[in-house]
Amino acid sequence: MTRTILDIHILQTVPPSNINRDDTGSPKTAFYGGVRRSRVSSQAWKRATRKRFESLLDPSELGVRTKKVAEALAEKITALDSSLDRTTALDLAAETLRTATGSKIEPPKRKAKEGEDDPAPESSYLMFLSAHQLEGLAELAVEGSEGSGDIKVLKEFLKAKENRARARGLVDTRHSVDIALFGRMVADATDLNVEAATQVAHAISVHTVDNESDYYTAVDDRNTDAETGAGMIGVVDFNSATLYRYAALDADRLHANLGAGLAEDKSPATPTRRAVEAFVKGFITSLPTGKVNTFGNHTLPTVVIAKLRTERPISFVAAFERPVPLKTEGGYVYESCARLARYVPELEQAYGVADGESTWIMRVGEDTEPLAALGPSVGLDELVEAVGAAVAGRLETTA
Repeated sequence: MTRTILDIHILQTVPPSNINRDDTGSPKTAFYGGVRRSRVSSQAWKRATRKRFESLLDPSELGVRTKKVAEALAEKITALDSSLDRTTALDLAAETLRTATGSKIEPPKRKAKEGEDDPAPESSYLMFLSAHQLEGLAELAVEGSEGSGDIKVLKEFLKAKENRARARGLVDTRHSVDIALFGRMVADATDLNVEAATQVAHAISVHTVDNESDYYTAVDDRNTDAETGAGMIGVVDFNSATLYRYAALDADRLHANLGAGLAEDKSPATPTRRAVEAFVKGFITSLPTGKVNTFGNHTLPTVVIAKLRTERPISFVAAFERPVPLKTEGGYVYESCARLARYVPELEQAYGVADGESTWIMRVGEDTEPLAALGPSVGLDELVEAVGAAVAGRLETTA
């Protein structure tokens, strides 16, 4: 069966920074090709991409991943029925969520401080629900309590088999873009799990990296001339690197995830295209924010290669298994691009997976010139629009 797989390959140079640190506070690293590389975890870049969605998509197209899910649902309930107080709305929300997900939604053990409201019931793990799912559950809670806010009335309502099924169905349809892309796990109800449509690799440097340390001091502004010495002394670790980043998007899986519960008169290709374009732009332009106030390391990729495939995703990381050496005049981008320019056609020819019409390249600077042989260069907006149109076209053809 012909598939629609989108591969995104990125080269991005990051100056002295610590955008993703380990448990000791040092930048994360990994051994690859027998040498130590700088590393940024897939989770860090997926989180950054999700945050980027907030400026690319409407809130109704996104979800919320939180333990405070009862609080989130209670806000939707009170928006429907403003006569309900906070405690009543939370009780209705917790009962509805228990029925819908099979999860324990209980008050946390911590006690409220004097003058504060009692803590809202929470899930024991992060729960990922879309805006549409929360709105549907809120409507069900108000309907089930018959507008009275009586928890006993709601419990009786939810005892009916068809109402329990409705609650379950509400959290298994109308998935948000971020749930459809990155998946969801519901520990207490595995049938509600959503398989991720996107895989994101750990970004690694194309060259060997050694972490460095910055010893710094801070002066107390109110010290007099007679008071010498620092008000604070500290050390922060950092490195700089040219990173190879990679992500694969299964458009067929995304199409299926977003189509669940969609109105019959709506084409699933439309939300899928919108999600693909948001992911492409979000993944390319996002950056984890660890220690960003310290280092101000706001860079954008130097190279982006996007490819549509029909069989399986293919990473180009093996082009850098042998670390890129530092040239006499410095820099890693030119040799990295030369590596890719040689490796990509050789790999695709060997496996018979070349598809020049479905390749888009965005590159910046003269050091990326070796990649001109792989195809014409485009700008970001053109790349995003072309990829979205190509994915939608394939999906509509195979529908």
